[in-house]
Amino acid sequence: MTYKFNFTDERFADIQMLRYRLDDFDNLTLNQKLYIYYLSEATLCGRDITTDQFGRYNLRIRRTLEAVYVNYSGERDNDEFRALTVYLKRVWFSNGIYHHYGCEKFEPEFSEAYFRNVVLATANDIASKSDVDEHLHLPLLANETVEGLLADICPVMFNPDIMPKRVNQKAGDDLVATSACNYYEGLTQKEVEDFYAQMRKDDADNAATPISYGLNSTLRKTSDGCIKEDVWCADGLYGSAINHIVYWLGKAAEVAENERQVEIINLLIEYYRTGNLHTFDQYSIEWLKEHEGRVDFINGFIEVYGDPLGLKASWEGIVHYKDLVATRRTQTLSQNAQWFEDHSPVDPRFRKPQVVGVTANVVCAAMLGGDEYPSTAIGINLPNADWIRARYGSKSITIGNLTHAYNQAARGNGFAKEFVIDDATRDMIDKWGDVCDDLHTDLHECLGHGSGQLLPGVSADALGSYGSTIEEARADLFGLYYIADPKLYELGLTPSLEAYRSQYYTYMMNGLLTQLTRIQPGNEIEEAHMRNRALIARWTLDNYPSAVRLVELEGKTYVEITNYQELRTAFATLLAEIQRIKSEGDFEAAHMLVERYAVHVDAKLHNELLERYSKLGIAPYKGFINPRMSLINDAEGRPADVKVDYSETYDHQMLRYSLEYGFL
Repeated sequence: MTYKFNFTDERFADIQMLRYRLDDFDNLTLNQKLYIYYLSEATLCGRDITTDQFGRYNLRIRRTLEAVYVNYSGERDNDEFRALTVYLKRVWFSNGIYHHYGCEKFEPEFSEAYFRNVVLATANDIASKSDVDEHLHLPLLANETVEGLLADICPVMFNPDIMPKRVNQKAGDDLVATSACNYYEGLTQKEVEDFYAQMRKDDADNAATPISYGLNSTLRKTSDGCIKEDVWCADGLYGSAINHIVYWLGKAAEVAENERQVEIINLLIEYYRTGNLHTFDQYSIEWLKEHEGRVDFINGFIEVYGDPLGLKASWEGIVHYKDLVATRRTQTLSQNAQWFEDHSPVDPRFRKPQVVGVTANVVCAAMLGGDEYPSTAIGINLPNADWIRARYGSKSITIGNLTHAYNQAARGNGFAKEFVIDDATRDMIDKWGDVCDDLHTDLHECLGHGSGQLLPGVSADALGSYGSTIEEARADLFGLYYIADPKLYELGLTPSLEAYRSQYYTYMMNGLLTQLTRIQPGNEIEEAHMRNRALIARWTLDNYPSAVRLVELEGKTYVEITNYQELRTAFATLLAEIQRIKSEGDFEAAHMLVERYAVHVDAKLHNELLERYSKLGIAPYKGFINPRMSLINDAEGRPADVKVDYSETYDHQMLRYSLEYGFL
């Protein structure tokens, strides 16, 4: 079928959709293009996994909304249908009914009665048609009525007290019982923690090389009271999607750039087929060693930010290829990794005596998927297992074409005029801001995450729910400390010995003020990266008032930095403490820092910032529409080229993905 859609505006709610270009793609070889194409298909096949992981009702709700959006023949030119459309677009963007950053449940701006009526009417509309794709039918279970479907999903959608947060991090709460993420069923936080503590105890012989217990499974309590892991693998949970991923990975292996890439893909396929986490570690180690090819990818259950206990990983995918010119910057950093480790302001006990295997590249993203789509990171450092980092190193990427798209979208939007304290500071940021933003990302990803070491016997999970915030703060502080070091000027990475000041100002402004514009009134800071920035900025404000302060000018609050060198001393001091907490597994110290500095929001200041920000008309969140790739065959039916198209609209792309990659 061919569908015509009326909504072409790529901005909705608090979100602006951007596009990214695949620079230099046409100059890649045919095999490189095909490798990217097949890996991109594997990247798109896991979309439904992420959506299901983010909430057990997400897929049913999304498919119901899509069926209405495409098939409903009633009146659409009214406020409630427009609100329903915005709600669907938010569900697409966040892979579910919870905000992708704040984790709070969306509040529908249409009534439950209206929703029930349009769903019932849509069911009649579908019944009267003969050419509706099965993926755009209402998601009815066997022998289920439309009324039964509505009875199942409406309470979750419309009752604010039912499953209100995807990830709850509030101290004192049972984080498992109060989080709506779909990783646990019928369990308490203590039961989960005890279960995995026992697994670690039982595997004490492998304590030096521990697997990431629970990374790729759903944990359930059975009817007889037993606790069982349902592993995500080809023959297990999510198998229908995983088998499609495996198929396209196999196609990619046929056109890989070198034999190591083939070996890596085969290990990943074996891991997907078995769910064996030892195989995942083997795959991660081999993936670290491959740096000769231009094309690389991430595909799997990777990051644990979506689990309140930091154990279970959301599915994500990204395909990218090296930016050969910009990569010289990150390679300079990685080649000097030992110098940075040796001169770190942390206790020598916590430094790595020998830094190994640090590789870093600036890349062009070619396809985003799962938890990397539509909202994505601009820098990635993997693998996450501390013992693999210590023995084999890490691989980092800074995603240059996404950063460029963000920077272009921010030009002339009035943000700096409203929130930066004066013209001189704005001029400094205009002059050096972009280069220092990129450099801080490089330092964070290339060196920060890979720096330091745990003391013997310290578990990587020792910090529990605070682990992600502490780790992000550690990497950010590493970057903040070193971006001001004359070594970077000596290496030709900064244009001036004073350029770092632009990063110091924008970082403190963001951590103290402007990131709060992303939070709804009355909410606290939940997301790990936002908590990390608040922790650093507020701790510094509290402990180094002679270096930075908040001032009020004409009724508006600004950040004023009075001593940039002293601010660097503050970052060094906090980095030393954060590294100590990480290295020693000091849960109580992590708890104190995060709860004191990283969570709470001053309501008066928050209201002021929201009012100022609203007048600018800027969407606080950005996301990306993927390019569309098409395989071009020659007269004999053999692949001859890969065509890249940038014209697909957001709603068309999302509906196409539901049709073509709806495997669950």
